[in-house]
Amino acid sequence: MTTALTIVNIVLMLLLIIGLYTMQKKRASFSARVFTALGAGVAFGLILQFIYGAKSDILEASIDWFNIVGQGYVKLLQMIVMPLVFISILGAFTKVKLSGNVGKISTLIIGILVGTTAVAAAIGIASAFTFNLEAVQIQQGQAEAARAQLLEQKLGDVQDMTLPQKIVELLPANPFLDFTGDRPTSTIAVVIFSAIIGIAFLGVKRKNPEQAEMFAKIVDTFYTIIMRVVTLILRLTPYGVLALMTKVTATSDYNAIMKLGKFVVASYAALIVMFIIHLLLLALAGLNPITYVKKSFPVLTFAFTSRTSAGALPLNIKTQTKELGVPEGIANFAGSFGLSIGQNGCAGIYPAMLAVMIAPTAGIDPLTPSFILMLIAVVAISSFGVAGVGGGATFAALIVLSTMNLPVALAGLLISVEPLIDMGRTALNVSGSMMAGVLTSKVTKELDTEVFASTKQQHIEV
Repeated sequence: MTTALTIVNIVLMLLLIIGLYTMQKKRASFSARVFTALGAGVAFGLILQFIYGAKSDILEASIDWFNIVGQGYVKLLQMIVMPLVFISILGAFTKVKLSGNVGKISTLIIGILVGTTAVAAAIGIASAFTFNLEAVQIQQGQAEAARAQLLEQKLGDVQDMTLPQKIVELLPANPFLDFTGDRPTSTIAVVIFSAIIGIAFLGVKRKNPEQAEMFAKIVDTFYTIIMRVVTLILRLTPYGVLALMTKVTATSDYNAIMKLGKFVVASYAALIVMFIIHLLLLALAGLNPITYVKKSFPVLTFAFTSRTSAGALPLNIKTQTKELGVPEGIANFAGSFGLSIGQNGCAGIYPAMLAVMIAPTAGIDPLTPSFILMLIAVVAISSFGVAGVGGGATFAALIVLSTMNLPVALAGLLISVEPLIDMGRTALNVSGSMMAGVLTSKVTKELDTEVFASTKQQHIEV
């Protein structure tokens, strides 16, 4: 019986996939198909949980098959992330328009990312105070205790490292190892390695322009090939969103979410306020925030459902260049830097909220101005090197809590709602990197405002 019902569920999923494919054949817009996939995934997932229950063997077996589409899509994106980060940063240096402006562009992007993360930390603190969140309010069960023990183990060497040592840890001692994603800081290490080669290219360009031109052509060729691979993968986005969203809604523990409802609401309140600040910054720059929302919706939807900023990188860069009018060089910098620097959700709001919740258990008054200022500063500095994959927020929290001398184990109390909150955090992270690219382009007067303002769909998946 279990096998028969599993087959029925698989057939239903295939019918939904065929429906999305039919929409593609009828030339429905990319946004329309992503939105349809999102809605269908939510509805299908809720129906499956209602019929079978979140812990049923039938649902588990069905999700296992659905993961071929959902997790398979995420893995394909992750496959291309490191090569894309490397070639994107290197390609940014070989662009003629960017060559003389690299320092200014990098400084602006990093400044926006880190600055908005500091603001996000302040918002997280305010949200925790507003909703009166405290770690002692949360009951600890078996899963939470196991999570606490795991976090203490994961803290490992991080707790014993000084801040300078943590900064040194960002550097690529073995870039080929970092290409495998072996360390939590591998992404920023690859960014640094790419930038070093790019700076070397600029030096060679001044002394040996012919060799530099040959190298630039090679880089451009590799960039074209990799972006073609990206395009092929992005065509699968609606199907990936459908399967991922089905899994999330079908397997979520809604009883646990209800018990920790106040924390979930406080988290999303902070995330929404920070997203509004993104829009206000764009408005202050003379850009229409509604246009930004419409054009960024597909990539934010994918980031929300997949919970991986790194996986969203290809769609991030495509959206910046094709939809928002950001030059390739700046889009490459903003998208790549945003994977590991200044993630507003994972490295800003989340660690700040946890610190405020946990501080009273360590006998610290979180309302003390010195504590708040120190927390914001630590969050901003610690936002360098946060991995842009699921679990990056945990890494950020470990660094912040250990630096503030707060117990890290209490962060395990939120394990049951972690996936739900992580969805919103990831979407905010991606929005932050895209917003940094748009604002930097506007400041340097390189933004194509006609492309940004255009209402025509650019079919970024093709």
